[in-house]
Amino acid sequence: MKVELARSAGFCYGVRRAVRMAEEAAAQGMPCVMLGPIIHNSDVIRYLEKRGVGLIQCPEQAPEGAAVIIRSHGEGKAVHEALAHRGCPVIDATCPNVSRIHRIVEEAEGEGRQVLIVGTADHPEVSAIAGWCAHPVVLEGKADLERWLEEDPKRRQIPLTMVSQTTSTHFIWTECVKKAKKECTNLKIFDTICNATYKRQSEAQELAARSDAMVVIGGRESSNTKRLAQLCGALCPKVVWIERAAELEPSTLYRKASIGITAGASTPEWIIKEVYDKMSDEHIEIEESFAEMLEKSIKTLNTGEKVTGVVTGITPTEIYVDLGTKHAGYIPVSELTDDPTVKVEDLVKVGDEIETYVMRVNDQEGVVTLSKKRLDTVKSWEDIEQAREDHTTVEGVVTEENKGGVVVSIKGVRVFVPASQTGLPRETPMSQLVKQKVRLRITEVNRARKRVVGSIRAVEAEERAAKAAEVWANIEEGKRYTGTVKSLTSYGAFVDIGGVDGMVHISELSWSRIKHPSEVVSVGDTVEVYVISFDPEKKKISLGMKDRSQNPWEVFTGKYQAGDVANVRVVKLMTFGAFAEVVPGVDGLIHISQIADHRIDKPGDVLSEGQMVDVKIIDIDYDNKKVSLSIRALLEGGSQESAPVEE
Repeated sequence: MKVELARSAGFCYGVRRAVRMAEEAAAQGMPCVMLGPIIHNSDVIRYLEKRGVGLIQCPEQAPEGAAVIIRSHGEGKAVHEALAHRGCPVIDATCPNVSRIHRIVEEAEGEGRQVLIVGTADHPEVSAIAGWCAHPVVLEGKADLERWLEEDPKRRQIPLTMVSQTTSTHFIWTECVKKAKKECTNLKIFDTICNATYKRQSEAQELAARSDAMVVIGGRESSNTKRLAQLCGALCPKVVWIERAAELEPSTLYRKASIGITAGASTPEWIIKEVYDKMSDEHIEIEESFAEMLEKSIKTLNTGEKVTGVVTGITPTEIYVDLGTKHAGYIPVSELTDDPTVKVEDLVKVGDEIETYVMRVNDQEGVVTLSKKRLDTVKSWEDIEQAREDHTTVEGVVTEENKGGVVVSIKGVRVFVPASQTGLPRETPMSQLVKQKVRLRITEVNRARKRVVGSIRAVEAEERAAKAAEVWANIEEGKRYTGTVKSLTSYGAFVDIGGVDGMVHISELSWSRIKHPSEVVSVGDTVEVYVISFDPEKKKISLGMKDRSQNPWEVFTGKYQAGDVANVRVVKLMTFGAFAEVVPGVDGLIHISQIADHRIDKPGDVLSEGQMVDVKIIDIDYDNKKVSLSIRALLEGGSQESAPVEE
């Protein structure tokens, strides 16, 4: 036979904490009693009684001067008040996960909300939770919720707060949540199922599915052990539920090739060991020795230590981490990352292994507060110092505009970038960089003062220089580039073609006559240009933008001939006449004598620049590529002699 022991078998951290607190109280010699069985395991209760820890069933039974231990399931508010009234010292061993539910329902009650508790009504944990609010409603499943809502339809509109017993199953909880979301209009939901319970159940189901038999160890009064037996029974043909090794009859497991073992949260290690030893006597192969399991479970943790665990759950405020110890590990979302643009679900998922930094150890509550951000920050300082030495480029997010510059977060480390090193023009507001990813070079590191200075401009300059070198190495006349308009002057536009600026003269921007480059392009435009000429020594490049393949004269002569009428745009007024654009790149002259059917003193008396007018083409000089136009010919309706074409 081959036996596989579930890794999460035995005490959960809440139960382990409660037993340890009772043991420590007994070891100190103080008179103390348990208010109800501290956990659902008779062997543990007898063990504690032998060490002087008594058992009472109500506050009134507490001996005078004796400390009262609150069990891991917790107690209602009235019990705490009764003990305080009697002056009894309290050792609160309530599981931290259960205490959190107490706070949730008490706050909900204070806000005037109706509390719904999903769980087993007579379970001590549920009774304790209900004891922290005045009018709780306990629902054992979806059917109970449906009946409660149908009894009074108005309940669908009242403020509701829903929590769960920590040992409930996700199936029952999910069914209730789906129904509540569908029916109720003012609902707050808190998924309070213990991740340790969920993990234990999931591992048991996986183990049962691949085993010929399952041994479930735990007290008959333990609801979570009962649930384990039910879940295993649905997947495994043979399930044996025992409280201790003496109940195990090896013959029931004969001819079973594979056997799985799991144990409820109230089952101590020594009982699992007894079962282990008994099965070892039967020459059964154990996957993992009990000694190894026990060593993992009692491992201690210290503040400042690096630890590795497995993510077992994710909530809007916390990430649960199984550290393989007696402690429950939590990473507050605020301690996950310093990057404001990153979502939690993009960083971690249930089942991921994660390395963290121990911020705080609370042995009293069995809780460890962890931080991934701080561990990342320690590593980031090392990376940043290395980047400074190696002159490498790093990437970060601009988090704020600061006096004289901006602050960039690089894996949790604040890096100051002076305004002169942001790479922005002087007039540009630095606020436009906030929340943007940037690449920079680290120029100064002072770890003692936690000061880091960087330069975005240095990276841009290096990248631009590299691109410029590539451009000059491969440039040639006629070569085409996609560039960006960087600036405009009265005589042209400067275009960045990849690390190098070239100039497009105003005459090369368009075939049409223009007065300023802004008529054709704007700063920031992406344009297609070609090289007209270049001078590597003077670092000058002359660029063209207008399409050389479209010869304006050929376009004109293909479209018009003498005697045709055209609608033209007046582009320039002279003393002797007006020039008008017939097609882009071809202007014709309307001589002053051809502007009107009467004598005028100057062209401006009749025409204005930009005006569209109809003209008749009265002459085309193909040799000199000149065109004579006439408005007068259309006014008189007759032919006119060619007017002189002046330069």
